[in-house]
Amino acid sequence: MVSPRPSVVIVAVAAAAAVAIAAPAHLRSQEADTADEVVVPVPQMALPQLEQAYRAEKDDKRRVRIVQEMSWRAGAADLLSTIVENDPSDDVAVAAANAWRRNVLGGVVRSLERRGDSARDVAGRERIRRESERYQVFAAGQNLPHFMRDAPPLFQVASEHHRRVRVLAFGDFGDKSARQERTAAAMQRAHDDKRFDLAITLGDNFYPAGMTGPADPRWERDFERQYGPMRIPFFPALGNHDWVLTDSPAAEVAYSARSKIWRMPAVRYTFTAGPAQFFALDTNLVTRAQLDWLDKELARSTARWKIVYGHHPIHSDGAHGDEPVMRDRVLPLLRGRADLYICGHEHDLQHLAPQDGLHLVIAGGGGAAPRVVKPGPRSLFAASSNGFAIIEASRDNLSVSLVDEDLKVLHRFSIAAAERKGR
Repeated sequence: MVSPRPSVVIVAVAAAAAVAIAAPAHLRSQEADTADEVVVPVPQMALPQLEQAYRAEKDDKRRVRIVQEMSWRAGAADLLSTIVENDPSDDVAVAAANAWRRNVLGGVVRSLERRGDSARDVAGRERIRRESERYQVFAAGQNLPHFMRDAPPLFQVASEHHRRVRVLAFGDFGDKSARQERTAAAMQRAHDDKRFDLAITLGDNFYPAGMTGPADPRWERDFERQYGPMRIPFFPALGNHDWVLTDSPAAEVAYSARSKIWRMPAVRYTFTAGPAQFFALDTNLVTRAQLDWLDKELARSTARWKIVYGHHPIHSDGAHGDEPVMRDRVLPLLRGRADLYICGHEHDLQHLAPQDGLHLVIAGGGGAAPRVVKPGPRSLFAASSNGFAIIEASRDNLSVSLVDEDLKVLHRFSIAAAERKGR
């Protein structure tokens, strides 16, 4: 029987440990992300050290963190099985079950990834990568079938003037706070002053854990009542908080059938509006299938402007900092091909130095409590503030404004089509 022995002082285990060095793809821990905690990473611990720390720890919450660390450790399955059956805490047992699931399915994913890499034909490689993605979703504990993951064909969204488009963009908002209400009211005033054609959300649509289903009463209270009066279509992306409850990602896709304004055909998709093409990503699970899709869609796009959006930043001077998976796997696809990557996750407003023509913007001020941001060498603008972004695109110009809840334009920049090289 495995049971904790008297406590000793140990180094706290990082809450974000599910994205471990052995993980086969970008897979975030639901348990770690529920509180959206900012965690200082610690050196990787081998399984024997983790087991020793687990046995010595009396605090349930710390034992949960420790067993989460075991997710990607080779040989951890037997230990996790024993913890599930014998730990005195149900919370620890459930955490161990989740870690056990990730540990076992992680091996399946690695084998499928190797097979996909060695596939001789494109169709075979695509098939294997779709299957690999399915097991990655299972490993994350989500119910998200293929038809909710696979992007539909490119579609068009009408704008008032087909040669230009005005877009509202914001993330990190659905927390039922007075801040959310004030920021939503500011968006309405901006819309009344000059109409938006559509809105995109940058994830963390519903705190703290997403939605229970498409009939959850919070849809009316936290979304329709707040943003419905603008009467424009919303095209959402998912954040880490939208991935906590098992059915939440599927619920947010399914709600599109019930709402006149919430339009989310899948967790990734692309559409055109005016002279711009938008690419919505699910950055909670950066799979090869999603990367292949993005690469193809960028290559075939003929739009004047290419705007990619998701939840997690590539670079950031905020509390979370750079996101290694986004930097290493997504940024290479966007440099020199897209004009703007806009995201949330950080509860602030930022504009960072462009890379090969790709501007990086964070607009995570939609309602959640702002956090301290410390501008670094890459920063062109940073503010710890609630607010939102306004994107305006014409054939000749793309501009982004960062606006606070008093409708003060804190920062604005423009890109002239004539100044872009080779695009």
